[in-house]
Amino acid sequence: MNSVPNAESADLEPEEKLRSGIQSIEVGFKLIEVLTHATQALMLRDLAQLAGMSPAKAHRYLVSFQRLGLVIQDPISGRYDLGPFSLRMGLACLSRVDAFKQARIALTDLRDSIDQTVGIAVWGNHGPTVVHWMEASHTLRVSLRLGDVMPMLTSATGRLFAAYLPPRHTAPLIEAELAEVQGTRLQGMPTTRQAYDALLDDVRAHGAARVEGTLLPSIHAFCMPVLDATGQLVMGLLALGSEARFDSRWGGPIDTALRTLSQRLSADMGYIEP
Repeated sequence: MNSVPNAESADLEPEEKLRSGIQSIEVGFKLIEVLTHATQALMLRDLAQLAGMSPAKAHRYLVSFQRLGLVIQDPISGRYDLGPFSLRMGLACLSRVDAFKQARIALTDLRDSIDQTVGIAVWGNHGPTVVHWMEASHTLRVSLRLGDVMPMLTSATGRLFAAYLPPRHTAPLIEAELAEVQGTRLQGMPTTRQAYDALLDDVRAHGAARVEGTLLPSIHAFCMPVLDATGQLVMGLLALGSEARFDSRWGGPIDTALRTLSQRLSADMGYIEP
């Protein structure tokens, strides 16, 4: 007598088939990927071409995606765009992203790879505040502690937040510090608002802030922005070290490693570079 497999065992597939997935879903989602990266709604022929399929094939997928709310079609222009369910999925994903947890974990690997002191700063009630700190393997004589507020004029962190936050948040602190340094002639210290604004223009041009011995003698630092889906600054990733060990060149290994991490964290939060 032949045994009859039960329903549960009949539904099971070999492991290799499970790994292969459902190809039609993967093919169809190329259309969703194209719409995600597009800056505007697309005509069928353009959408199909960018997804690497014929218009007829693309249309069949789009009909199903419309029924699910993943895609909408403008009744007048006929163009396709992401639908309301795509938005809900994106918002649900963003709500589950713990950017600070991801940054703390990623900074461990970064610290080990570049062997420099690294940290995280956020905007607090009194200005840019260090909330996470990891030291390099070598001794760095820096008297910074968690919770310290970084100066706006001389620190890479302060300059980054001044460049990326709305002026209503940063202007009072900047003006207060400028008033304190009137008459001083320290190297790299801006003493006028015009000089400081020129530094902020440089920060925006490089997409990062850098100081070389302006906050602490012989200490160089970078600070890179992590941006959310709306382009707002969430945190700054910083790396610093002594001039003997810290490569402060734009495009150098430290700049590249820290910038790559900040861009990845920004992408995880939904930020799309223009």
